Amino acid sequence: MARYRFHCTNGLECVFDARGADIRAAGRLPLRARRVAVDVMRALSDRTDWSEWQVSIHDLTGRRVMVQPFRQLVGDRPLAA
Repeated sequence: MARYRFHCTNGLECVFDARGADIRAAGRLPLRARRVAVDVMRALSDRTDWSEWQVSIHDLTGRRVMVQPFRQLVGDRPLAA
């Protein structure tokens, strides 16, 4: 099991993940990234344009291991309240 941090950014604004999450298998990173994207979209619900936002996944050394655009993770579906 490894710990990863899931930071979100649109290139101008950032939502940093200071705690991170333990992920058992690297194949589960996109699933966790989707959850993070949905949580950020709910927390910042006053925004309407998510086209530039992405989840940048880092290991504990700070090395980026994956980048997932919000659109790829959640599509154009509206979020349930």
